[in-house]
Amino acid sequence: MTAAGDDDVLLRTEGRAGYITLNRPKALNSLTHAMVRVIDEALARWEKDPAVETVVISGAGERGLCAGGDIRAIHEDARTGGTASADFWRDEYRLNAAIAQYPKPYVALMDGIVMGGGVGVSAHGGVRVVTERSRVAMPETGIGFVPDVGGTHLLARAPGELGTHLALTGTPVGAADALLCGLADHFVPSGRLPRLAGELAHDPVDAVLARHTETAPPGVLDGQREWIDHCYAAGTVEEIVARLESREEPAAREAAATLLTKSPTALKVTLTALRRARELGSLERVLEQEYRVSCAALSSPDLVEGIRAQVVDKDRDPTWSPARLADVTEEDVARFFTPVPGRELRPGRLDSPQEVTR
Repeated sequence: MTAAGDDDVLLRTEGRAGYITLNRPKALNSLTHAMVRVIDEALARWEKDPAVETVVISGAGERGLCAGGDIRAIHEDARTGGTASADFWRDEYRLNAAIAQYPKPYVALMDGIVMGGGVGVSAHGGVRVVTERSRVAMPETGIGFVPDVGGTHLLARAPGELGTHLALTGTPVGAADALLCGLADHFVPSGRLPRLAGELAHDPVDAVLARHTETAPPGVLDGQREWIDHCYAAGTVEEIVARLESREEPAAREAAATLLTKSPTALKVTLTALRRARELGSLERVLEQEYRVSCAALSSPDLVEGIRAQVVDKDRDPTWSPARLADVTEEDVARFFTPVPGRELRPGRLDSPQEVTR
């Protein structure tokens, strides 16, 4: 067995497997730029190493795999007009693409909280394992942001309008609903994860999964498909809210109330991004769009205000600008999708000169 890595990402190889452990448990293993680079370098190295046949990623501590990116750093960067977040996203999104294209089994142990950037380093993998403790979400609209890390690609491909519901409301889902939405592949009780991970050092992935996979406890989304598919098929966020409010189901009305607490701009941009993602097709094309949208969000007042309210001051009372859905114009939304010379992305390895102005 060999071991290497810095404090925030622990790397080791044992037998036929390479292990990545996100190691910031006090911060729910939130990703930093340096962590993204360490992960990418490990994947590139192990891709060429014939001794490593499987890669396993997990999170340290008991609370979850990863709660996302370093939100406080993004807040400071957006507040001061910096470029560090754009640099971070450039490399993070390239890592997401590299995970999706990885030629060896990439096993993501999606135990506990898996949100935002945590979805990016797990749900694009070839083998995605959830547990009874999994809470998977893309909650960006609540901080004035838009689902990224390939999240709009994943959610656009969910059955019916389930992905639209999850993207706009930011609702966390458990194991069964993550499986239903295509965000995960297998359910394994959390108590079995240590054995599963250990056995991957010696046995092929399929054989290990066969020993540990079970049927997930029932979820909730399958029974809500009728109202979700009807309401979220509407062409605008305003119409979605109106349809939800007109339903008799309490869950639909709760969804409407939730939407009205989110950033109106982020909601409209998210809906547009999802609909466009369906047409773009490939993850790489969607990541290009997401990079454009994310960089535009840096100059949006809602990102700074949303993170302030939810993470910095924690008063949970953001003042959105504009404050009403009706006041967000088509021009406001279009700005997020407008190409900016020098700030375009083409996914590739982090040391690749593939990011070009188009």
